[in-house]
Amino acid sequence: MWLGDPMRLYQGFWCLSFLLESVVSFQTHFKAHDTDILLASIPKTGTTWLKSLLHTIINRQNLSKNCSQLPLHTITPHELVPHLEVTIYKTIIGNQPDLATISSPRLFATHMPYSSLPTSIKTSKCKIIYVCRNPFDTFVSLWHFYLQFEMSKDIKPNMDMMEEYVEKYCMGILPFGPLEDHVLGYWKESIENPQKVLFLEYEGLKKEPKAHLKKLAEFLGIPFSKAEEEGNVIKDIIELCSLKNLKEMEVNKSGKFYPWFENKTLFRSGKVGDWINHLTPTMIKRIDAMQKEINKAGFSSTYYESNN
Repeated sequence: MWLGDPMRLYQGFWCLSFLLESVVSFQTHFKAHDTDILLASIPKTGTTWLKSLLHTIINRQNLSKNCSQLPLHTITPHELVPHLEVTIYKTIIGNQPDLATISSPRLFATHMPYSSLPTSIKTSKCKIIYVCRNPFDTFVSLWHFYLQFEMSKDIKPNMDMMEEYVEKYCMGILPFGPLEDHVLGYWKESIENPQKVLFLEYEGLKKEPKAHLKKLAEFLGIPFSKAEEEGNVIKDIIELCSLKNLKEMEVNKSGKFYPWFENKTLFRSGKVGDWINHLTPTMIKRIDAMQKEINKAGFSSTYYESNN
C-alpha cells in the first residue's frame, strides 16, 4: 500500500494494482518503431517538465507562431506525451490502441523499470531518455503528490506516518520501485548503449538548462543550428517550459487529465533541495544511507551531493 493505493510485486517491481492489467497489456502488445522516443522515469522526478521540453524541442518550428496558440497552452504535457501503461493501455483494456495514426516521431512515456520494458523497445533503434532526481526531493514530492489522490483524501498524515513511509521508500516499496533498481537499470544501459539511452539528472537540467537541451536535441538527431542558437530558440524553449509558466497556463490550473488527481497537483515547488524543509534528521540519515548503497552499485551523480 502506498498512501491509499494498493500495490503488487510484479517482475521485481511494485506495481500499483489498478495499473497491473494495463502494464501486462503494454508489455504484450506494444511494438516499438525505430523512430519512437520514450521518456522513462520513476514518478515525481521531473517527468512533466521533461515532457514539456521534449515536445517543444521536437516541434520547435512552431515557436515562431503566437505563443498563446502553442499546444502547451491548451493540452497538458501528459496528453502531448502519453504514458503507455498509465494512459494508452489503461484506456484500451481488452482491445488494442490504434497507434498507427500518430505521426513520427511518436512520443511516449513510461514509469516501468528497464528490465520490464517490452522486448521491441530494447531491440529497436528507438531512443530512451531517462531522468532521475536526488532521492530526498523525490521522496518529498512523492509524499505530497500521492496525498492528493482521491483514494488518499481520508488519510491524516503526521510525522510518524511520514517516517514509516521513508522506511518503505528506502526498502524499495514505492510505485515502480525499488528506486535503486530503477535508477541503476537505466544508468547501466546508458553506459553500455549511449546511442540508445540518454541519462539525465533533474539537478543538472535546473543548473545548466541550455547545455542539457543542446545535449538532448543532439541525442535525438535534431541538434540546434547556429541560427537557432543565435536567435535565442533554446532560451525561448526554457522560458516557455519553465515551471512558473507551466503553473500559470490555464490548462494546468484546473480540470483533470487523469481521473485520480487534479492537473494543478502536478506542479508543486520543483526546487532543488526543498527536502531540507520537510525531512527530520532521522529521515535524512536513512535516505542518505540508501543513496550511498546506490553509489556503491556504480551510479555517480554529477550534480547532486547529499552533504551528510
